[in-house]
Amino acid sequence: MTLHDIGVLDDYVSGTPRQVRVLDRVLVVVRIEDDVYVLDDRCSHEDYSLAEGEVNVDTCEIECARHGAMFNLKDGEPMTFPATRPVAHYDVLHNDGRLEVVLL
Repeated sequence: MTLHDIGVLDDYVSGTPRQVRVLDRVLVVVRIEDDVYVLDDRCSHEDYSLAEGEVNVDTCEIECARHGAMFNLKDGEPMTFPATRPVAHYDVLHNDGRLEVVLL
């Protein structure tokens, strides 16, 4: 397990996805109020950036802008078709005011 700094909470706008590169990975970071969620930034249905999609803050889901598949931000599970496979999700730690994503 390794921790990688991705900034502070105020670097992210609630409900707005943001693409972040950490080492060789491309991630999408989504803040909803004081919670921060991190997924791989690739739809599992078709290789398309989730950071281009919309976030539903009420259901804690992100929509792929390409075909409308919805993914749960908490665990990466697909919520709607056409996606049937989850995307990887990563834990985020709050450490002395900094956000750190946990990569395995």
